[in-house]
Amino acid sequence: MTSDTVTAAAAGTWLLGDLKVNRLGFGAMRLTGSAAFHQGTPRDRGQAIGVLRRAVALGVQHIDTAAFYFSRLRSANELINSALAPYPDDLVIATKVGPARDASGEWTAPAQPDQLRGQVEENLRQLGRDHLDVVNLRIMGQHSISEHFGSLAELRDAGLLRHLGISNARPEHLAEAQAIAPVVCVQNRYGIDAPNGARMLHECARHGIAFVPFFSIAGEGREAGAVRAEHDEVRAVARAHGVSAAQVRLAWVLQQGAHVLAIPGTGDPDHLVDNVAAGALRLTVEEQRLLDSVGRVAS
Repeated sequence: MTSDTVTAAAAGTWLLGDLKVNRLGFGAMRLTGSAAFHQGTPRDRGQAIGVLRRAVALGVQHIDTAAFYFSRLRSANELINSALAPYPDDLVIATKVGPARDASGEWTAPAQPDQLRGQVEENLRQLGRDHLDVVNLRIMGQHSISEHFGSLAELRDAGLLRHLGISNARPEHLAEAQAIAPVVCVQNRYGIDAPNGARMLHECARHGIAFVPFFSIAGEGREAGAVRAEHDEVRAVARAHGVSAAQVRLAWVLQQGAHVLAIPGTGDPDHLVDNVAAGALRLTVEEQRLLDSVGRVAS
């Protein structure tokens, strides 16, 4: 089987609440430009729309986005709307609220609890939806999230959104949120060279909640993408399978548990096909141990 014949179904499935998705999804942030947010060269609009449509054709059912994913010329939500509406019945779009940017792209103070409705409605308008499938509260350093999460729970009860998650969270945040309303997913930074998220990984497994790592490919480069030479261990495993380092990183993440959902992002159609193919890559126990050693050094 070649990489261009592998679909996202090869990664298996998980339930986000009552919504079944393939575990290999897609992150929309990189559709807006070659670097983080308003920096870098904007993606070609036609190519970005083509990538989204190709992702769905390859079986991607889980797209992660946010209203604050925009650059000077591109908005991730607008691209998703243009490319995919009317949306397939099995497509789950997850968005985030909390962070805020003004019209020029500058970051402003995070949203207060009473401002979250406006952010949810902004996502609804941009995506052309009457409700949002999943809304993640991006935690911005606050100790307690009860007021913010409570506000989102009220919006869920009002029918503006279906399921709730949290992002950039610690176990105590999860416990606090679950006391208010069901949590279907946790989005945290995690990858081969960012192993500190393992505690939340295991906490989510214990509660049957999806763990959704971000920057699994980019590593230390974060929003800017991969900015350092690849680890020798990752390259060795990639050579052994005849695949890319990105596939190895994604396969390692997916093999951390059946509840792990990958959301690699790209604006490049070839990279998209390569990322989706990671769902079919199975690492041996020895290869996993070798890759685990990268994290021990990094930490």
